[in-house]
Amino acid sequence: MIPSAAEKTSASILVVDDTPANLQVLAGMLKDRGYKVRPVPSGKLALLAAQRDPPDLILLDINMPEMNGYEVCEHLKADETLKQVPVIFISALTEPLDKVKAFSMGGVDYLTKPFQMEELHARVETHLKLRGLQIELEQHNRELELARERLKLDLELAGRVQRGFLPQKMPVIAGYEFFGHYESAFEVGGDYYDFIPLPDKRMAVLLGDVAGKGVMAALLMAKLSADARYSILTEPDLASAVSNLNHLLSQSGFADRFVTLVAAVLDPQTHVVTIVNAGHPSPLLYQRATCSVTDALPTEAAGVPLGVVDHFKYSSRTIALAPGDSIMAFTDGVTDSTDMKGEQLEAAGIYDAVRGKVLSTTALGQALTNVVKQFSAGRSQHDDIALVGFGRNG
Repeated sequence: MIPSAAEKTSASILVVDDTPANLQVLAGMLKDRGYKVRPVPSGKLALLAAQRDPPDLILLDINMPEMNGYEVCEHLKADETLKQVPVIFISALTEPLDKVKAFSMGGVDYLTKPFQMEELHARVETHLKLRGLQIELEQHNRELELARERLKLDLELAGRVQRGFLPQKMPVIAGYEFFGHYESAFEVGGDYYDFIPLPDKRMAVLLGDVAGKGVMAALLMAKLSADARYSILTEPDLASAVSNLNHLLSQSGFADRFVTLVAAVLDPQTHVVTIVNAGHPSPLLYQRATCSVTDALPTEAAGVPLGVVDHFKYSSRTIALAPGDSIMAFTDGVTDSTDMKGEQLEAAGIYDAVRGKVLSTTALGQALTNVVKQFSAGRSQHDDIALVGFGRNG
């Protein structure tokens, strides 16, 4: 394929040959096709000319005094600016041409004298085209790398912003202890928890898990955080608050997303906990008197996940906490943790790890976190992990 006039005009070719007649013939052939040609009669001058103004292609005679073509090519390939410039070696039919050496030194092709015009142009045009494609690919790769860096920075910023939605410290209520832990599988995640102070020293505790991962899950998590606070603080009871939150998320436009949520309101004066479950795994209830671990809610107490059925009416259950009792909720990244054999931890593994032990709320949360890490050691984290809980001292 013959290059366009614009391609010819922009292509610069350095021709290196110690024989003036050969330089004249080559330069004439190439200039006739519209290339910019710079003829030089020696290897040393070729290096100086290439360093001053890198060409698009070099035609390089092998048999030259002082510095032969192989040596020139070796210097070119050692130069960061010039190493990608294609080199076509030139050799007379009467001279030995070591083709293996020519390619091992970095040459892309070779020509033999006397030159056949069509062969010369075909090889030159081919390698100029290949070099142009290589430059385009390098530029594309640089742009991709810059885009990846920008995306990485954006995701890191989004992760910091998202973590800003989470509580920065645990609540302080006399007679009670609180625990929270969050690890995202990627820069941004979809798990969420919050502590919301209410009148009469009550405390709302929420844990949610947005379906899916990545930016969309993080955006819905941010909306969940704001809407949950609004609903908890404006509705008369917890069941109404979760029902209203479900309505807000159903109308949010995230049609292919849903959220599982467990919400609890602790009354430290009566030691009664009110719980609403929206399609989430049941929190565990740890009773220190017997060191037993059970589901805090029966399976039938779970409503549908948020955002699935608009205007769904949720109901609540109550639990009385004895001294030393704790309630701990967790997302499915905990129970779905997988070991090296591909087996999942599941709720049974969580319960077995802490059953029969005397644990405070903080110790309970740390024990569960350690169980997940030990169980999945050697495997990369594939889902967000969040735990939140509270317990009565004494």
